[in-house]
Amino acid sequence: MARWVDLSLQLDPIAINTGFASLQDQPLAYLEAVQLSERDRSLLAGEMGDAQRIAMELLIAVGETDGAQHLIDIEAAHIDGCSYHGRAGVDFAQMLVDGDGRVEVPTTLNVASLDLLHPDLYKGDSAVAESAKGLMDHYVALGCRPTWTCAPYQLQDRPSFGQQIAWGESNAIVFANSVLGARTNRYGDFMDICCALTGRVPYAGLHTDEGRLGTIQFNVVVPSSILDDDLTYPLMGHVLGQVAGSRVPVITGLDERATEDRLKALGAAAASSGAVAMFHAVGVTPEAPSLSEALGSAPPLHVTDLTVDTLRDARRQLTTAIGTLGAVSVGTPHMSFDEFVSLAALVEGRRTTVPFYVNTSRDVLDRAERAGVMTPIVAFGVTVVTDTCTYITPIMGDIEGDVMTNSGKWAYYAPANLGVSVVLGSLADCVASAVTGSAVSTGEWS
Repeated sequence: MARWVDLSLQLDPIAINTGFASLQDQPLAYLEAVQLSERDRSLLAGEMGDAQRIAMELLIAVGETDGAQHLIDIEAAHIDGCSYHGRAGVDFAQMLVDGDGRVEVPTTLNVASLDLLHPDLYKGDSAVAESAKGLMDHYVALGCRPTWTCAPYQLQDRPSFGQQIAWGESNAIVFANSVLGARTNRYGDFMDICCALTGRVPYAGLHTDEGRLGTIQFNVVVPSSILDDDLTYPLMGHVLGQVAGSRVPVITGLDERATEDRLKALGAAAASSGAVAMFHAVGVTPEAPSLSEALGSAPPLHVTDLTVDTLRDARRQLTTAIGTLGAVSVGTPHMSFDEFVSLAALVEGRRTTVPFYVNTSRDVLDRAERAGVMTPIVAFGVTVVTDTCTYITPIMGDIEGDVMTNSGKWAYYAPANLGVSVVLGSLADCVASAVTGSAVSTGEWS
C-alpha cells in the first residue's frame, strides 16, 4: 500500500516564495510509493535543475495519491496555468523560470488573460494586465509554444490515437481522450507544467486501459432530425456532465452527423457542468466500436435516456433570461476553420445590429484570412478575439441586455463570471438574432 507523504509539512508557502522547498531529505518516502526510473531519481535529486526537481516532487506526490505504481513518458503537453488568476500563479511560474526550467516535450499554451493581437480590446485594470502579460512571458520563457488557444486539437500537429500526453483545459482534455483517442488525465494549473518540465506523468486513471472504460450509459432517444441541429450537442453535454460527474459515460444513438465541432461542443459542456474527462459515442468515437467494448463487457452502473424533454430542460437551465439583446459571443471553445466557413455563409450580405464577438485562435484566424473566409465576416461587423475568451477577460464591457451564445460552456460560466444574462441558441440563431436585434430561434429547438 502506498504511504501518504504530507506535503504540508515540507512545501510551506514561505519556502516556495523565498526559494526552493525540497523533499530531498526524505527520498525514500517516495520510493516506497512510486517506483522511479534512474532519470526520475536524477530529476528528484536536482541534477537537472531546481525547476525540474520541484516538478518531480509534486508529480510523485500526486502519483502517490492517485495510486500510481510508476511514472510514464509523455509526448506532448498543453498548459492551462498561463491564464492569470492572481499573484500565486505568477510567483510559481517565476520560480520555475528562476530555477532554469525548460519543457522536455512539445508544449502548447492555453488561452491567457489578454489578446496580444488586439490589445485595445482589453477593458480591465492595467495592473492586472501587466501581471497577466508577465505570466504569459514566463511560460514562453519555459519553452512553451505561444499558441494561446483552448482548442489545441485544431492545430496541425495534434496528438494521435494512443499517444500519452498531459493536457490542461477541460474541453481540450475531453476532446483529446474521446475524439482523438490520445490519453491524458485532467491536469490542472501547476501540475500541467510539472508534467511538461519532466516529460513524465503518473500511470493512473485515463492513461490506463481500464481507466478509460465507460461505466454509465446515455441513450439518445430523439427524432432523427434533431441530430441535424448544432444546438442539440451542447445540450446533451450539459446533461452528461450533470449526471456523470467525473465518470466515463457511453452514448448510444449518435451517428456520422456528430462531427468534430459538434463533439467539441458536447464535450466542452460536459466538462463544465460536470468533470467529464472522456466519453464514448458508440460507432462514432475511436474506442467505442460497440457498446460492449466501450463498457468493457460490464453492465452500466446507471442508464439515462436523453429525450427531447431532457434537452429542453437543459436549454432552460442555460438560458437565464430572454429580454433585450445586448451582444452575441460565439467560439467557446475557440472557433474552428469549418465553423468560420459556416459563419461566413450565414452572414453574407447582412449586418449585425449588436456587438458580435468571435473567439478563436491566432492559427485558425490566419488560415481563415488567407482563405478569404473573413471578408463577409468582417463586413458583417464581427469583433474577433484571439488568445483569450470573452467570458474570462474584460473585453465586452458593460452590456445593456442579454448576451446570446451558441456555447454551453460560455452559457454555464458567463452569468457568474460577467454578471450577464444568457440566451443559448445555435450559430444560425446567433446570427439571425444579431441582425434583428432580438433573440430568435430558428432550428429544431424553436
